[in-house]
Amino acid sequence: MTCWKSVRAVDFIDFNPHLNLKKGTIATKIGMDKLKPFSKKIPEAEKAEFNGGAKFCNGDTIMARITPCLENGKTAFVDMLDDGEVGFGSTEFIVMRAKTGISDPQFVYYTTTNPAFRNVAIKSMVGSSGRQRVQQSVLEELELPVPDLDEQKRIGTFLARLDEKIVLNNRINENLLEQALTLYATQFSSLELNGCIGDYCSVKSGFAFKSSWWTNCGVRVIKIGSINQDNLNLLECSYVDEDKANKAKDFVVKAGDLLIAMTGATIGKFAMVPYSSEVLLVNQRVGKFFLGNNPVEKLPFIYCTLKQPEVYAEVVNRGQGSAQPNISASDIMSIPCVIPSQDAINNFNDMSQPLFDLIISNQRENRQLSELRNALLPKLMSGELDVSDIEL
Repeated sequence: MTCWKSVRAVDFIDFNPHLNLKKGTIATKIGMDKLKPFSKKIPEAEKAEFNGGAKFCNGDTIMARITPCLENGKTAFVDMLDDGEVGFGSTEFIVMRAKTGISDPQFVYYTTTNPAFRNVAIKSMVGSSGRQRVQQSVLEELELPVPDLDEQKRIGTFLARLDEKIVLNNRINENLLEQALTLYATQFSSLELNGCIGDYCSVKSGFAFKSSWWTNCGVRVIKIGSINQDNLNLLECSYVDEDKANKAKDFVVKAGDLLIAMTGATIGKFAMVPYSSEVLLVNQRVGKFFLGNNPVEKLPFIYCTLKQPEVYAEVVNRGQGSAQPNISASDIMSIPCVIPSQDAINNFNDMSQPLFDLIISNQRENRQLSELRNALLPKLMSGELDVSDIEL
């Protein structure tokens, strides 16, 4: 670390830099809901009238300053605006910008996602329960180990390559899914609802783990909060002690299994289980679709069925009517859907399975890339590991 030095964050990062954007201007808005957990890329934005909020431009990092958004990994790199465009977003963002000639934008982003920075931000939170916010002044005084600008760029570029591959795989998977949905529509869109989900498969809620069983390590358990639409974020899972996990051995899931949220605000969201080298269990109120001994062979039809707007709407509607909406496994199985002939279903699954095999393969690679990035990031950002010694 001979070429590294220690600097205050405020001397290395420009916090909430000044930008001009007149009230009433229609501009690109990035809401807190648009940020994905532990994802650098901002997947979408909208046009809206500016009446206040954080302002930013390309190259800036936006980080949630409020609980639980920060803990859930809502930190992203802005790169989807036009040249010179000023965008805006939630008042609950902290905007961080590289200082010209001192810091590199990519390196600043990875500094903010480094546990050494994130953990300080999380521990600095103050305020009433459920509305705690980061003390920016604490972050500004944080001592950061940093190399010269050229080394920052090399480290930032290296880590960005891993994130760019993850983004590319996600785009490929979106395209593959669109192909499967197009094929589904071609074959089945003209058919009337003539059956229900239970005619094709069964659904069972996960295991009811006791609150005293949760630990900081052990066997990973998929909970409601892990399920985003078409995405299962294993980083948001919890753990139970290995001895207690044996009681839930019938609730193990593997890559290609399909899960659905059965309660709360996420009700109706569903996702495939990505590849993991770990044992994965499912918690109560997370439904698993049972598709037989070779679930991937039957996955395409039920996945595309759940993507149909009328089916998804029925799942959500059946969960309404209380402060904490719930839907039972039997309710899900009774939801009307198209059930073609067995030959038609088999033909669709045979044609679509290669697409889903590729989706699962890309998810597996993304899991491995994320684990590699997360392992290398703190070592690269501290100077413990030299980026020139790593080959991908």
